[in-house]
Amino acid sequence: MRSNSFVAIAGTLTCWVPVWAQSGTQPTVGVVEKMRGEAEALLPLTQTALAKEFLAGVESLRPVESRTLFYDRATRTWYTAEVAAKLPEEERAKLREVPVTDQLYYQTFYGTPLAYVRPIELLGLNGIESLDGKRILDFGYGTIGHLRMMASQGAEVVGVEVDSLFNALYNQPSDTGAITGAGGQEGSISLVDGRFSDPKVKQAVGGGYDIIVSKNTLKRGYVHPPAELEGKLDKNRLVDLGLDDEAFVKVMFDLLKPGGRLLIYNLSPKQKDWRNGEQYIPWADGQCPFERELLERVGFRVVKFDEDDGEAARKMAYALKWDQTTPPMDVEGDLFAHFTLVEKP
Repeated sequence: MRSNSFVAIAGTLTCWVPVWAQSGTQPTVGVVEKMRGEAEALLPLTQTALAKEFLAGVESLRPVESRTLFYDRATRTWYTAEVAAKLPEEERAKLREVPVTDQLYYQTFYGTPLAYVRPIELLGLNGIESLDGKRILDFGYGTIGHLRMMASQGAEVVGVEVDSLFNALYNQPSDTGAITGAGGQEGSISLVDGRFSDPKVKQAVGGGYDIIVSKNTLKRGYVHPPAELEGKLDKNRLVDLGLDDEAFVKVMFDLLKPGGRLLIYNLSPKQKDWRNGEQYIPWADGQCPFERELLERVGFRVVKFDEDDGEAARKMAYALKWDQTTPPMDVEGDLFAHFTLVEKP
């Protein structure tokens, strides 16, 4: 289950490097083949042509060419081999070499991109019939796999992130640009680094979107944890939008075409009993961080607000075998889901 990388500057999980990267050993091969198997397992759970179309996009995923990244644990900064080579020798000596495997490339630290099928299904259940020709923005995309799958179905996809990992990881010409799907559809991927408080970011993102999706990033626990805990939480585990709520929601509204939709979808674990001494988990509060009244005041028509998607999410988890991981996920007791869908009139 993905946390989110749109957290402070360095992200929630990218402050550490996984064991396989620390040791230099590779994870089990066959990640792309595994994702194709996941698509087959998820297919019976889908009702809409849109979700089936998305899953078909797994055929566009290919093993990546060998490349290497370098990571500075102290500053939580990632570098390409080319950039690292230009650093002073003293700085280079502090870097950890990280091989780019299919697992890192397609899943980063957030798991399979096939879990994106739930927000896609919800869009399909609410009037979106095809990705072909759609302009889509993913806020806090976290990995390129699902972006490529959408682009392979003819979508023009733009992803926004803040973590230095993504600039380093997806820096080759083949990572972005035009994408041709198995059925001949022509789509594209563009990636933008930064926050909407930066005018250059807003300019790079552009506008005219049919769909904006944010999965596991815009959580109430990240953006607005309980007031009683102000100043007591690690800022690296909270989302800094760079704007106040109304200004941010207004940016989302302005980016959409008339009739465009914004979908906020969040998977979350069970919250701890923080009022009785246990540690508060920001990512466990997956409800919408924005009040319904604010969404409506900015101009959105609210289609669904903090709707429970837990049952469908748990079926997805079983299909993806999250209950068989090490350690296994308690799917019934520790997986919840909420979504909010709004439309620009």
